[in-house]
Amino acid sequence: MEKVLEYIQNNKQRHLDELYDFLRIPSISSEEEHKQDVLRAANWLVQDFKRIGFENARIIDTPGHPLVYAEWNGAGNNAKTVLFYGHYDVQPVDPLELWETAPFEPFEKNGKVVARGSADDKGQLFVHLKAVEAYLKTKGKLPVNVKFIIEGEEEAAESHIDEFVEQNPELLKCDTVVVSDTEWFYYDMPSICYGLRGIAYFEMEVTGPNRDLHSGTFGGAVDNPINVLAWMITQMKDRYGRITIPGFYDDVLELTEEERNNFRKLPFDLDEYKKDLDIREVNGEIGYSTLERIWARPTFDVNGFKGGYIGDGQKTVLPSKASAKFSFRLVPNQKATDIANKVVNYITNLAPPTVKVKITPMGLANPVLVDPHSSAVESAIKALNQAFGKEVVFMREGGSIPVVETFTHVLKAPVVLMGLGLPDDNIHSPNESFSLDNFFGGIKASAIFINEFAK
Repeated sequence: MEKVLEYIQNNKQRHLDELYDFLRIPSISSEEEHKQDVLRAANWLVQDFKRIGFENARIIDTPGHPLVYAEWNGAGNNAKTVLFYGHYDVQPVDPLELWETAPFEPFEKNGKVVARGSADDKGQLFVHLKAVEAYLKTKGKLPVNVKFIIEGEEEAAESHIDEFVEQNPELLKCDTVVVSDTEWFYYDMPSICYGLRGIAYFEMEVTGPNRDLHSGTFGGAVDNPINVLAWMITQMKDRYGRITIPGFYDDVLELTEEERNNFRKLPFDLDEYKKDLDIREVNGEIGYSTLERIWARPTFDVNGFKGGYIGDGQKTVLPSKASAKFSFRLVPNQKATDIANKVVNYITNLAPPTVKVKITPMGLANPVLVDPHSSAVESAIKALNQAFGKEVVFMREGGSIPVVETFTHVLKAPVVLMGLGLPDDNIHSPNESFSLDNFFGGIKASAIFINEFAK
């Protein structure tokens, strides 16, 4: 290990320069004008794998953006296999005027590299490539076999990686899956995430009269689709923050007292939380703390609302249509398809006869609960402890990484959520950033993890 870690230390500037080259590619998967940039990022990764020493590194076409697959099997059939997952696509950059500099021209500020994709997920993904490189360049081999599956659609409206995993379990067969697309609880607190919420996302359209109407001539006689839609949304949740859909909580896995105690021990400052968001008070399901609400309780939120006249001045219109997009965050052991059916049934029965209601599920992903005591997680704890010199804490996250659940049930391999991001990395926002200490330390942690897991 000494030579491997020495190589990582001696090549810090080169590794950073290479990350900068990777970040300069505007691989925005959701914008058609960047389709060739997404492909360019995939090819860039393939070339880097080949330079490192992977003979089998290639692009795999999908109906959307391509996957990148690479493998090194030189450790032999009796050795363990580690599958690394990440994504090379990034979010759009709007609003552009809020960036301090060009989003795809990386620069350093306050110990961080600022650029779109730096934390989500190019920087986190790249640490594993450089860790593997350190072994191959110093020892000519690794103590484990390694595989990489890297997608270009994690930030897109539609992703094809789940289908690929389901169709290729033998190709991706492994002893553990390592995912670095999560964050630490705070600075200097290396963290293992063991739970992710799922999601059920919907669009609902309410249609009333066959055209927009004068609100004076028809108001009071014809139901207003905006009013109906707003009323139906308010019926989704009661005054105590509980979702009112029948059977919604049937399968919810409650937190253990040990988990709740562990959450309480984390240095979460509610006053700082409110100050940072510029709100006077938090809100949520009665009987649960803020961290419990974010990490381990299901939620309902409206994500967008459209209808009527919103231009300057006034227009007394009774609109023909109104629509909303909303989502439910799900927790273990809820199933996204079951929740979708319950939501559709509830909305259908709720709709008054004065309007037509159409509800469409748009995205479903199951929640994930990782075994915090697996040998892979134990290896990750040792790796983070050694690389950063700090004790590891356990946490959950409120967001979703849909493919993690697919890995779990298809590959039957334990997943390690060994993220390296920080809460103020501004992922999905202007001035996204990634800690240089976490980048360099992450390379060391990945290398140590490989060695520990091989044992």
